[in-house]
Amino acid sequence: MKNILEYKGYYTKVEFDADSKALRGKIEGINDYVDFEAKDIMHVEKEFHSAVDDYLAFCKEVGKEPEKEYKGTFNVRISPELHKKLAYSAFKDGCSLNAEVEKAISIFVNHVYANY
Repeated sequence: MKNILEYKGYYTKVEFDADSKALRGKIEGINDYVDFEAKDIMHVEKEFHSAVDDYLAFCKEVGKEPEKEYKGTFNVRISPELHKKLAYSAFKDGCSLNAEVEKAISIFVNHVYANY
């Protein structure tokens, strides 16, 4: 089952709302709240595309730069012991803590997608 859609670099996860008997979604990964609704499966993708297009048009109209998903920065809280091990690993590899975290995440994500 695939319930994730992509359009112009924006993503949504479509979910069924039992109360309204509708399919709903919102653009993920941005601070602005942009959602959509469709009463049947045949119109979900069209409504998502319209929501993205409306968001981009609105931003242009008001002179606002549209938010882009996933700017490449985020905060992670980990245990002090894992932090220590990661910092030591970065030191041994001669790189920054950020570079070491990026390398570890890349290895993990590539492994996950290889088995997808």
